[in-house]
Amino acid sequence: MAHSLSAKKRIRQNETRRARNRARKKEIKLNVRSFTEAVQNGDPEKAAVALKTAIKKIDQVTAKGTLHKNTASRKKSQLQKRLNTLQTKS
Repeated sequence: MAHSLSAKKRIRQNETRRARNRARKKEIKLNVRSFTEAVQNGDPEKAAVALKTAIKKIDQVTAKGTLHKNTASRKKSQLQKRLNTLQTKS
């Protein structure tokens, strides 16, 4: 248990930041899930729109520092690759 005031404040800040980061990551997961559903349904137009929103959200979260830039780049690349394979099949 923290005793000093600065340590107590640090604990409060960490809890706030953790909640914020978890909410941001949850938004990314929801956007990626909608993209995945569109890919599984075989709808390239809907998947392209969902990909655009997912990439935008990933970029926003990365700019805030929640995700590392290489992690964001990898996620975007994987999603784009899935869209490309769906479009070549159609």
